[in-house]
Amino acid sequence: MKKVISIVLFCFVMHGLTALDHGHREFDDLLKQYVASNGRVSYNGFKKDKKKLETYLSSLSTVSQGEYDKFDGKQKLAFLINAYNGYTIKLILDDEAKNGKWTKSIKKIGGLFGSPWKIEFFKLLGKKRHLDWIEHQMLRKFGEPRIHAAIVCASIGCPILLNRAFVENQVYNQMQNQMVKFLKDKAKNRFDARKNELYISPIFKWFKEDFTKGTKKDKDLIAYLKKTMQGSGDDIEKTPENASIEYTDYNWDLNEQ
Repeated sequence: MKKVISIVLFCFVMHGLTALDHGHREFDDLLKQYVASNGRVSYNGFKKDKKKLETYLSSLSTVSQGEYDKFDGKQKLAFLINAYNGYTIKLILDDEAKNGKWTKSIKKIGGLFGSPWKIEFFKLLGKKRHLDWIEHQMLRKFGEPRIHAAIVCASIGCPILLNRAFVENQVYNQMQNQMVKFLKDKAKNRFDARKNELYISPIFKWFKEDFTKGTKKDKDLIAYLKKTMQGSGDDIEKTPENASIEYTDYNWDLNEQ
């Protein structure tokens, strides 16, 4: 009997040690320390604390498919967004460790014909994965276009990296705030009333289907952007339905400090 009780207690303790922290506090501490309010990243800082980052990422890797399936929707979103951003940082760090210098652009990782988003360099939900799997096979299936302002591809042209971890009780507000910040960045998104032209990031072209619920129509994209910016006072909120859309240049340079 004592042996059975000991085994049960041991399993309980081990479960407590391996259970995922849905507050993502380890990652939150790192982001607060090494990401500026403008989204620029101190990769040297993350390099100094690489073991702490890898400890956090290991905690994500221990989550099984069965455990993930028991998460609620908010927990799943926060888990996947933080995984994408954390593993993107690790990809940059691993490349520097391999080559002895920081890459000028994430697009240079993977070689001339490879893609950094197709490299299977981490384990998640029991299998080897790549970043595209998180984005396209998991996150986009939520039907929540604001994920595109939450996940960051280590580039200046991306929405800025939030200097806090995404957490279950705030994840929708966090995504909304990130999308509004992104749309307010006049280098990437703006409305020219004189020309009746809306200049927006190529992200809205690449994922137009997500922002228009599948129609891919300009008027539906404009309607989405106007609704997102409602009450912000930003010029995009005043964009008429018949405005023409132009896509701004995308800066793939590393988003380093």
